[in-house]
This record gives sequence, structure tokens and C-alpha cells, in this order.
Amino acid sequence: LGSLVSELHRTLLNQYGEVLGLDSERIPRNWAAIQFAEALGKAWVEYNNESAVVMMIVQAEERNMYDQYWLINHLKESHGVMTIRKTLAQVEAEGLVLPNGTLVVDGRPVAVVYFRAGYAPTDYPSEVEWSARLLIEQSSAIKCPSISYHLVGTKKIQQELAKPSVLERFLDNEEDIAKLRKCFAGLWSLDNEEIVKSAIEKPDLFVLKPQREGGGNNLYGHDLRETLIRLKNEQGEALAAYILMQRIFPRASLTQLVQGGVCFEELSISELGIFGSYLREQR
Repeated sequence: LGSLVSELHRTLLNQYGEVLGLDSERIPRNWAAIQFAEALGKAWVEYNNESAVVMMIVQAEERNMYDQYWLINHLKESHGVMTIRKTLAQVEAEGLVLPNGTLVVDGRPVAVVYFRAGYAPTDYPSEVEWSARLLIEQSSAIKCPSISYHLVGTKKIQQELAKPSVLERFLDNEEDIAKLRKCFAGLWSLDNEEIVKSAIEKPDLFVLKPQREGGGNNLYGHDLRETLIRLKNEQGEALAAYILMQRIFPRASLTQLVQGGVCFEELSISELGIFGSYLREQR
């Protein structure tokens, strides 16, 4: 959706830029939607089956359908690729894997499975959804993301990568390892009693993160302390469901915001999201 926002800013400055003394051409172009469609299209080409479709995994009550259709439109116009939208429950009911590995859903072979759902526990309310995910993973369809790449994005794997000597398994150059490690914030599992004690004493210096997508489920301050005190007597899965992270304090800037038609100035934090894609063939 950032692509549309940058176009909105450019349009507004084309209309009012002279009055404000601002140049619309200085707004950077944002090609994220188009380029992501290009990546999905490239994967479809590599699958080498012109009758196959891209299958987008969505939630039953989808709230992000409009940017999804934006991608679907780009795929159709740029590559002539058809996209179907299915929930995991629909995949389980309508899908099967042929002996040659081809995933067929609703009678159509699937070249690429693009997960726009399947990241939250609520996306798997029953064994039906887990069965659908297993069916997809057992097929030869290209997955975006693959199950291994999906797991790499979890908080627990990030914590494991931050442990001493782990980066050395993947990188050989000591200088590169040192540079990468400098970018890491502190990450600890809850079996580290010393860190847990520090977090209870100084909760404002830490963030408690569950194994969930996004940041809306993170715990800070009083909530963090209370949760850690409650979890101190827990074992196994209860502890493994969280990691502790060193809290980052980014610089806040005064920003013009609009809410309810009213423009006001408020301190805010900027976040730059950089999207990337890679296509891998496992042999």
C-alpha cells in the first residue's frame, strides 16, 4: 500500500506544491507492488506449466483484500497469470497432490502458493488447516514463503541466531560476522534467569515478544513485569513461547498527522520497510 501512498503524495503536491514550495518530483517512486508481482510472475514462469495458477492463501474474513487484488491485477496484466484466492479450509476440502507432486485445487494445477494468511495461531483453528498446510508443503508448488523461510522469521530463530558461535555456521568472513553481530539487539530465552531478573527489575529496558507475527502482541513495562513473574514458575512450552529482547529507543521526530479530518503535529517514529524476494530451486 506504500506504493499508493507515494502516488497520493505526488498527486497532492502536483495540485498544491507551488503554494507550499514543494516539488512533486522529489517524492521517491515506490514500485513495491509491481515488483512483487514480478517476483510471483517469475516463479510462475519457472514452474513451467502454462495452465497453472497462482494461489493466494487468505483469511476467511479478509481485511486486506484490496492490496491483494492490486497484486492480482498486476499479475494478470503483466504476465497473463490467473490467481485464485483460497482459505486453508478450502484447500483441504478442494485440494489434492498428484503422484508427480502437482498440487491441484478446485481442479486447477497450482504453480505458486502465496501465503497472505497462515502466520497467526488464529489461522489454524482446527486440524483441517494444519492438514491443508501439510498438503501444500508436500507438493511441488513453489511456496512464498517456504516452510523453512517462514520459520526463519520467527522470534525464536532470531534468538538462536544471536547466540555465540551460531553465525559462524553460515558465514566464513570474521569481518562480516562482526558487522552483522553489531546490528543485533540483545535476544534471550526465558531460561536465562539472570536476564529475566534484570527485566523484572528494569522492565522499561526490555520487550517481551511472543512467537507471533508483527509487533501488536509485544509486552512492555508493567505488563512485561507481570507476565515474567507469572511465567517464573512455568516450564517447557510456556517459556518457549516468548523471548526477551533489548528495547530499542529510536529517535522521534515532529510529524504532521491527519486524523478525523484534523491536521496536528505529534512526535512519531519512522520505519522504513524494504521488501526483497528470492527464488530458490532445491536440487
